[in-house]
Amino acid sequence: MQYTLRDGKSSDLDTLWRLDQACFPPGISYSRLELAVYMRRPGAFTIVAEQPRARNKSFGDQPGTVLGFLVAQTEANQAGHIVTIDVVGNARRTGIGSKLMAEAEARLRAAQIESVYLETMVSNLAGVEFYKRHGYQIIRTEERYYPNGADAFVFAKELISAAMAQ
Repeated sequence: MQYTLRDGKSSDLDTLWRLDQACFPPGISYSRLELAVYMRRPGAFTIVAEQPRARNKSFGDQPGTVLGFLVAQTEANQAGHIVTIDVVGNARRTGIGSKLMAEAEARLRAAQIESVYLETMVSNLAGVEFYKRHGYQIIRTEERYYPNGADAFVFAKELISAAMAQ
């Protein structure tokens, strides 16, 4: 599957919000306002995985198809936070999520961020395995973390020491 990574833009908000709604159940997915706030926070960045634009002689350039995205932010305590990572259903297990994570971690390292953390529902078995495969470790469980009452695992990964080991 061909795709490129690019920086997210404010004009992507509706597309990314619809993808988040499709990826996560109510009470876990973000409202449009919440997602907009996360994308615009100081130190935040959004990475979008997009299929190339289609060229059509009759209709001109067609917009690319968003396959996934990640929102992350840097924090004052030298930590990074992966706010969300979303990949469309038929593009999962193609490496898009891994590329998004690798790009986010590279940007955080470049900003001298020492560690990164994220949260996921304890029942999100695919997510738990994905994060473990990428070197994240569960550091605690947050009871009733999500608005729907679901518990979350908090994962963390050291970035500076991981970069030195490579």
